[in-house]
Amino acid sequence: MKKLLFTGASGFLGYNIRPVLEKSYDVHTIGLTDDDDIKINIAKEVPPINTHYDVVLHAAGKAHTVPKTEDEKQVFYDVNYQGTVNLCKALESAGIPKSLVFISTVAVYGCEFGELITETHPLEGDSPYAKSKIMAEEYLTKWSMEHGVVLSILRPSLLAGRNAPGNLGAMVNGIKKGFYMNIAGGRVVKSILMAEDIARLLPLLEEKGGIYNVCDTRQPSFGEISESVARQLERRKPISIPYWMAWCMAKVGDLLGSKAPFNSYKLEKMTKSLTFSNEKARRELGWEPMDVLDNYKI
Repeated sequence: MKKLLFTGASGFLGYNIRPVLEKSYDVHTIGLTDDDDIKINIAKEVPPINTHYDVVLHAAGKAHTVPKTEDEKQVFYDVNYQGTVNLCKALESAGIPKSLVFISTVAVYGCEFGELITETHPLEGDSPYAKSKIMAEEYLTKWSMEHGVVLSILRPSLLAGRNAPGNLGAMVNGIKKGFYMNIAGGRVVKSILMAEDIARLLPLLEEKGGIYNVCDTRQPSFGEISESVARQLERRKPISIPYWMAWCMAKVGDLLGSKAPFNSYKLEKMTKSLTFSNEKARRELGWEPMDVLDNYKI
């Protein structure tokens, strides 16, 4: 079996895909837990890698938080960019892999709304998260060319899987507690991807490389996803409130400030669709993503 080095394996993505990867690869991990083969913070240190790996899956990253201070902003650059630099320094000493797959994000485009955005869209993301991922992409592109590595950059949308973080996790928790509500029928659409698809993509990327958006083809609405979650949890179907009511709640939240759970910014995010095109990955890799509504299990 080919040797695969997996960074960030102790996180949400690793939890969902490591069992799949281990069917095809001899998986070794770098991370922050005692369960990792190499326990180290790559944001601060060059990891002591003593084995040559055929494939590297670099998924270690900082996400899902909104920084409030300069120090909190810097953490994104330390983890997402400097961690990438430190990993590459270690690989130069241990032996250059044939293939490296980097987990980036659709946030690099900087889009708050849009339909079927492609990989040709300019990288205009200006958050610390987006900027640090763009820097890491640029570094890896140059490094891979210099060392003859087949580089793949995956830009996943919202990820679905067990114990999902971010907006999907918030939805699940809200439905469990009975306070999740759709707005205007939940018709808004956000691209989503089954986390397991990352593992299914790896063998297709080893020889070819490239930059790809990865998401479901069906592009389900928030209403469809929330109803699926409610059925699995045996909860009632989430209610839908009219837009005008949500607008009033958002304005109250604006007045209350940072302590409010809902404001105009969140309303805009929840009522504007944002989808990405997976056509390039499907065409060039012969990949067909898993259907989220059929496969997402709580």
